[in-house]
Parts: sequence; structure tokens; C-alpha cells
Amino acid sequence: MMKIKYLIFCFASLSSYRLAAQTGQDISIGTRHSSLVYTVSGNQHIYQRYLGKKLSDTASYTVMKAVHNAYPGAGMGDLFSPAIRMIHADGNPSLDLQYVNHESVKKGEDVTETIIHLKDPVYPVEVALHYTAYYDEDVITSHVEIIHKEKKPVLLTNYASSFLHFDADHYWLTQFHGDWAKEMNMEETELTSGIHILDSKLGSRADMYQSPLFFLSLDHPSGENNGELIAGTLAWTGNFQFLFETDTHNSLRISSGMNPYASEYHLAPGQPFVTPEFIFTYSGEGKGLASRNLHRWARNYAVLDGNKPRLTLLNNWEATGMNFDQGRLTSLFDGAAKLGVDLFLLDDGWFANKYPRDDDKAGLGDWEENKKKLPNGVGYLVSESGKKGLQFGIWLEPEMVNPKSELYEKHPDWILKLTNRPEDYFRNQLVLDLTNPAVQDFVYNTVDGVLTRNPGLAYIKWDCNRMMTNTWSPWLKEDQSHIYIEYVRSFYKVLDRIRAKYPHLPMMLCSGGGGRTDYGGLRYFTEFWPSDNTDGLERIFIQWGYSYFFPANTIAAHVTGWGKQSLKFRTDVAMMDKLGYDIKVSDLTPEELQFSHDAIQTYKRLSDVIWYGDLYRLISPYEGNRAALQYVNESKTKAVLFHYLMNPRYKEAFGRVKLQGLDPLKKYRIKEVNLFPGARSANPDQDKVLSGELLMNIGLNCTAGRQAPMSSSIIELTAE
Repeated sequence: MMKIKYLIFCFASLSSYRLAAQTGQDISIGTRHSSLVYTVSGNQHIYQRYLGKKLSDTASYTVMKAVHNAYPGAGMGDLFSPAIRMIHADGNPSLDLQYVNHESVKKGEDVTETIIHLKDPVYPVEVALHYTAYYDEDVITSHVEIIHKEKKPVLLTNYASSFLHFDADHYWLTQFHGDWAKEMNMEETELTSGIHILDSKLGSRADMYQSPLFFLSLDHPSGENNGELIAGTLAWTGNFQFLFETDTHNSLRISSGMNPYASEYHLAPGQPFVTPEFIFTYSGEGKGLASRNLHRWARNYAVLDGNKPRLTLLNNWEATGMNFDQGRLTSLFDGAAKLGVDLFLLDDGWFANKYPRDDDKAGLGDWEENKKKLPNGVGYLVSESGKKGLQFGIWLEPEMVNPKSELYEKHPDWILKLTNRPEDYFRNQLVLDLTNPAVQDFVYNTVDGVLTRNPGLAYIKWDCNRMMTNTWSPWLKEDQSHIYIEYVRSFYKVLDRIRAKYPHLPMMLCSGGGGRTDYGGLRYFTEFWPSDNTDGLERIFIQWGYSYFFPANTIAAHVTGWGKQSLKFRTDVAMMDKLGYDIKVSDLTPEELQFSHDAIQTYKRLSDVIWYGDLYRLISPYEGNRAALQYVNESKTKAVLFHYLMNPRYKEAFGRVKLQGLDPLKKYRIKEVNLFPGARSANPDQDKVLSGELLMNIGLNCTAGRQAPMSSSIIELTAE
């Protein structure tokens, strides 16, 4: 029987009833399979009593001893890192938050929000802890609202979205880190005494080095299907911090939220300060169950149009770079049509006239069509692509500017830069000061203008190719420590305006690769670009890492010329997520073109299973020379298995792959798909009908005739 641990969290919510303070009262927040229980102490503080597997006898929770303050303020008796720290208008740096009442309300058939109201007995400061429980998805989100009525502004130096306490023998942290073109490297370490911090200080391109997500396993490292853990992430497209502190009694506290680094916040009286949502799911059955919980929650609640179809596109970047004109682009439409994609995406280089965008050194910020390259404008391309049965999309990077641009010449006060030091360039560009309302209008009008002038545009790739450095805002003046927070809030304000007018326009969230991969941004976007590295082998690891927290239909995966693997291998890897192409179609042989066309048709036929099915990671690339994963639809009538051999040693033998998630009583027909024209499957189980019980307990042979390095197969399973 699974050993339940005493965990302490801090979240918040709303309800149809309100309860006043009473000693010993419990506050329960629950999903189908997990419970989070707080209690009110005799001194009117809130403590967490329980977090773990939902128990049938709720009276059992009262046996658990609550010893950790759910949301401790600094400057009082707590000796470790606080959830919140405030310096009052009179200079007093203490905060004592006591329970006032709580309320809960049904926000939907599946969703209940609970709010716990806290108040300082000396100062007019109120804090509301919000928790939203998604019952069927087994996900809880938490955020905090802070408000005060002092006569002058107070200074916030810490403001966690959640605060967790754990009591276990050992703690194992799984984190994901990297750099450009090597995102999402997975690493697991044991936490010992002291502080371990995962964070970002990069501002706009915040996820470049460290991704804002983690697993925390109790007692032992968790496997795919075993172990007790929390999976957590933050809905914030900016600097984040997860602080893990293990004390002298081996208790662990986790503070999650916006990074307070260089972000002290002067909060005016009556002005609410609202933190972003921390998102978590509890699993007693390993990382696989946690992923499936998050995927269902994301599709239903967190990603724009998460349960609607996606477009398969061809990007022109590898075919042309910025060296193109109108004729060259329209000549690519025939190839796109033969390939069978839904949309042609025009990437960087289509704009600016005084300083033409012929490379990355000029033109960024001047969002009018380059008259030499596109004499008839983008509208002509939209029209011509439509004649070929294609929709048309376009690349934008509206938050950025090149010093060599008309925008920079006209509005030098719109740039984030130190006025008394040399400008610091990354990719020859600077960041616009999005905290300035005039800049917000400019960014909105840039996007709206392109869409208004070209009403047939069907897709936007929104890029952000640099982080913040030498950061100073002419607009914020004396509140420079607000810049990292207000930039992201302003980014969301612009996106709110865009979505109000264009609620369902597909948009890709891109940031020089995986620089923006979070649920704060994904509520406005249909997908994200996980990495500029599209090498087939590298992408197995990158996409594998993202699959722990994001559903397949959000992870853009393109077939390109990167890597030395075969076209089939690169295509099979891209098909595990949201398939797209960035390839020079004219370089394909007739056989390769036919294969690619057929692959797109196969993908479209199987996409419902891949996009909306339950994911089971079967064999990890971190544990050997192959990888396997499987999607199963809700009715368990259809499944898709992806199998990759990476770098097997000479005559290395591989066993059968045991599948998961099938109905043991159903019979499934086995069919290898995505073969080259004229090729026949070498799988010995091809076209056999096998029981779900056999496939899950004995497995499927995926390696016969596939021993060569960088070989792959896709198996379709259909219940009969």
C-alpha cells in the first residue's frame, strides 16, 4: 500500500458559502483522486494538514498533525524562507497573516475555486489564497492576491504563488535545463540540507536556460509508472523562481512564483497585486500519470483551442532564408501543395524599406512589406497561395527592434536600455519597452494592421529572439524594479486585445527555440516552438522532455534538413507531436516527395489519437539506445506506437515493447504505417490480431529488420 506523506501547500479559492474563523476547522480542496486539506489553528494561522491520495474516510485527515504555516510572512517567528515579505509604510518589515474566513464556489461542473482570506491584526493588509481544483483532471492551481489600505505604498520583496511543505525521508528533484538548440535536458538529483533554486533572470526570453517546471518525488526517485510525486509548473512568461529549502529536521518547503530578483514592488494603497498561477498535480503512480493529468487539463482549460484541430504547415526558412522575392515565394506554393500541407508560412525577411530586412542586422520594427521583395504585398501571396488550396501565415517579432531601423530613429525612448552605458546587443537587436502604453499600442497595431490589411491571413508565428540585458525603462522612471513584472503583464495586455478581436487565429509561441514554454503564454497561443534544433536524434530527447508537461498538439515538430538521419526517421520523430515542415521540397526525390505526402495523410488520419489521446512513455532514451512511446484514445479502440532505435551497438539485441493503456479484453490489429513507397513491413506481428492483455504483458516485437542505427517505426493498433 502506498505510503502517504504529509505535504504542505499554499493555494487559494472561491465558494458558494463563507465560513468565519473557528479553531480546528478544516478546509478541504479535492479532485477525483487527491486531497489538499488545511486547518485553522488556535492562534488563527493556517496550516496544511494533508496532501496526497484521496481517502474514503475523511475523518482520517484529522489524525494528521499540522505543523507548518501554509503561507508564512517574514519578520515574525518563522526562521526560514518566507512566502511573503512586506515592508510597511512605517518601515516595519513584519507580516502576521491570520485566518478570517474562506469561501468556495463551483466555477463549472468540473471546477471548484476556494479562497482563504487572511489578514494582519496590526496593519491593514489582506492576503487571499486562491485554489482552483479541476476534479476530473486531478489538477490544482494556486495564486495569491495581496492588497492593503495603508496611507502610503508598501514594498513587496517576496510574493509566492504557492508554498509547499513536505515531510519525507528523501526528496528527489527532476529539473529540465539547457541552452539554445539543446533545450530540456532532464536531470534528477537528491535534495539535501540547504537551499536549491531553479530560476530565470532573463526577462523576455525567460526559459532559455532553465525551464519553469519540475517533479518532486518522495522517498525514492519516481519512475514512469511508480512513485509518489508532485509535478509543478508556473503560468508566467517571465522570470520565475522555485526555491527548495530543506531544514535541520529534514522538512522541505517549496516556494514557487515570480522571481523576486531585482523586482521589489511598490504597492499602492487599494491596488491588488495578483501573482500568476502555480499548477500542480499529485500522482501516486509515477510521472506518466502526472503527465496525463496535465495534458487533459491543458487541452480543456489552459491552451487556446486545446481540443480543436491544428494546421500542418510548410515554412520557407530552410528553402530561402531571407533571400527571396515575390516570384520565388510563389514558386514554392506548388511544392507545398504537392506535399499536402494546410498552410504556407512566410518567415523572417519580408518587411522594411529604408533599412531592408535582408539579414538580422536591420529592419526589425519597420513592419511594412519590402516593396522590392513583395511589390504586390502580402495580400497577393495570400491570394496566390489560396489558388493552390493553401492557407497563408506570417512571421512577426513585434517586441523587438534593430538599432538600424526607422522605428529606432523615431522613438529612441521606446527602448529598454541604460542611458549612460553602451547599448548591449543580442542578435543585433534590442527589446522595446512594453511597459509604455504607446509601445503596447504599437505592438497591437502591428499585429492588427497586418491582419486587417490581409484578411486572409490564417496563422502567425510570434517570435522573441533575445533576453533583457542592460535593462532600464524610460517609462517606469523611479519604479525600475517593476520592469520584469510589468513587462509580462503588458505582454498579456496586448495579447488580450488581440484575442478579443481574433479569438481563434492560430499562433505559434516562439522564442529563438524554447525560450517561452509556459502556460501563461499558451492561453493565447495554440502551440509553441520547442527548439531550433530539429536534428531527428536530438529532437527525441527535446520532445520527450516537453511531453512530461505539455500535450502533443502544443509541441511544434518540423521535418527539416538538420541531422544525418533518413527522411523517414526525421518524419517519424516529428509525427510524435504537432507535425510541420521546413524543408526545400524541390530537393526531394520523387520517392521522398511521395513518402512525405503519404506521411501527412497518415498523420491527419491518426492526429486525433496523437493530439487528444493518453500518452504512455514506454522506453526512455535516457536509459538505453532506443525510445518508445504510445498514444491511446479515450475509448481504447485506437492506439499509435512510435519506436526509435538511436545508436545501437553492433548486434545489440532488444526485447519486445510492452504496451500500456489498452483494453485487455479487446483484440487489436497490428499495422506498421509510414513506410516508403513500395516498402513492406519487416515486423513479424504485421497484420496480426493480438489481445490487449498480450500486448501489455508480453509486448510487441518492434525491432525485426530494424537493427540499423537511426531507424524507426510507427505502429497503428485498431480494435476489432
